[in-house]
Amino acid sequence: MPATLLLTAEEAAAQLRIARSRIFELMQDGTILSVKIGASRRIPYTALTDYVARLEADARSATA
Repeated sequence: MPATLLLTAEEAAAQLRIARSRIFELMQDGTILSVKIGASRRIPYTALTDYVARLEADARSATA
């Protein structure tokens, strides 16, 4: 687990190596959990690891 528990959209996109706009799409459709702190929106690091785990599970079931 990294020292940063909550990430900005830019940081989350960098972690997943995807576009920032794609992070916003994933947050909007509820695929990736985000939390609001005041006027800011942050993504818990665990939301990213959960998302990757779901992608892996989907890939495994698609090949089975």
